[in-house]
Amino acid sequence: MTYCLGIINRAGLVLAADSRTNAGVDYISTYHKLFDFSIPGERVILLCTSGNLSVTQGVINLLKRELQTPETDNLNTFSSLYDIAGHIGAKIRQIHDRDREWLERDKIDASCSFLVAGQLPGEISQLYLVYSQGNFIQATPETPFLQIGETKYGKPILDRTLTYDSPMEAVAKCALLSIDSTMKSNISVGPPINLMMYHADTFAVRHKLTLRLGDPYLAKMRKSWEESLRQAFESMPDLEWKHQPQASDEDIFID
Repeated sequence: MTYCLGIINRAGLVLAADSRTNAGVDYISTYHKLFDFSIPGERVILLCTSGNLSVTQGVINLLKRELQTPETDNLNTFSSLYDIAGHIGAKIRQIHDRDREWLERDKIDASCSFLVAGQLPGEISQLYLVYSQGNFIQATPETPFLQIGETKYGKPILDRTLTYDSPMEAVAKCALLSIDSTMKSNISVGPPINLMMYHADTFAVRHKLTLRLGDPYLAKMRKSWEESLRQAFESMPDLEWKHQPQASDEDIFID
């Protein structure tokens, strides 16, 4: 399992991903799940992956091989991020057409999903979620974040704190807290955590961060957040119980 999220707002984009992949409690590995296909000064293309590792790695390898063959459609030839999301969906179908029968024969889940984010010339920053079937949806100002993988534990903080106008540094901290909350509740999500922040219209990803196990900032953030939550909980008003009148003997009936 994994957890990745993308957040879009008026000022740009933030993407974050954990690195844990497991096939049982006795086999845990780490794999990179956040990829930068940008051409600085020309276009920004960021991808996050979740799901069957062989499928997602197959798609990433196809995209890289295409970039080495300029005469074919590739991430550098499309003029819109919408078309890039559709192209990645087609690559997912291509890998599934090749491998799904054999995976399903051994009851292996072949599903996967991708986050596709970035900005191309003449467009605003965009964020898409590409499903295992190859179709996709787009983030909007009303719903400024998309998640893939183990999503439920990290969603409440996003729902309560994010808006389309949130400052970029606040968005980055919120993304880290969302991943940390997921790690706290689910052992299948874990560091290193990779984080990227892109400021709109700069066409260059200048902010990248990798937080490994035991990172001082990660520990400080978790401690501060837990203390703040505890203080907020303790300051909550007490419940106002509705006391019921004590029943008399006449009110008690026995069938």
